Amino acid sequence: MGLKELDKDNFDEIIAAEDKPCLIDFWGPQCVPCLGLMPTVEKLSAEWSDKISFYKVNTAENRRLAMRLRVIGLPAFLFYKNGEKVDELTGEFGEAEIIEKLESLI
Repeated sequence: MGLKELDKDNFDEIIAAEDKPCLIDFWGPQCVPCLGLMPTVEKLSAEWSDKISFYKVNTAENRRLAMRLRVIGLPAFLFYKNGEKVDELTGEFGEAEIIEKLESLI
């Protein structure tokens, strides 16, 4: 399945219309930990896509969106359910922490 791209123009509309819980990966091309997490997120997306929708936002191209959503540091994952932010992971985390959050969403 893979991660679908979100940007400032489609973020609100897509997340509001989403019928499944969402993981949104905020990343940047200069963020080494972000790039290191990408294969894990792609794998989880394939494993969980029947229950959770996976998205990514390039913060270098969408700074205002990141600021509006109070994404201060990278990597940052925001978790949404019914169009509302319900949780987040920022800083240092790995696959176990991501899975724990995904399980709490369903």
